[in-house]
Amino acid sequence: MFKLSSPALLLPLLGAALVPATAGAADGSYYRAEIANPAKTAKFVARDVIWSCDGVNCGAGRGTSRPLIICAGLAREVGEVKSFTANGTALAAEELARCNGAK
Repeated sequence: MFKLSSPALLLPLLGAALVPATAGAADGSYYRAEIANPAKTAKFVARDVIWSCDGVNCGAGRGTSRPLIICAGLAREVGEVKSFTANGTALAAEELARCNGAK
């Protein structure tokens, strides 16, 4: 049996615990959106959610508001949202129109 008290053994464990998963990570996004035009910055905050965008594809971790409210916050920040999903469920066409109209 080995001891975990050695710094060489602890450093990889601590490093993994200290590095947060990015909100835009392909497998870690609760919200996904396609926007009409690339965002001005790759990372930004909209409606208390940290968004990461790669061109017109954006992702974010889960927030505390309803998906429509999160979408509207994104639209205020970046402009038209072409598609929006929360936990794999897409907003209906009328909800997406409300999202983009709530500026």
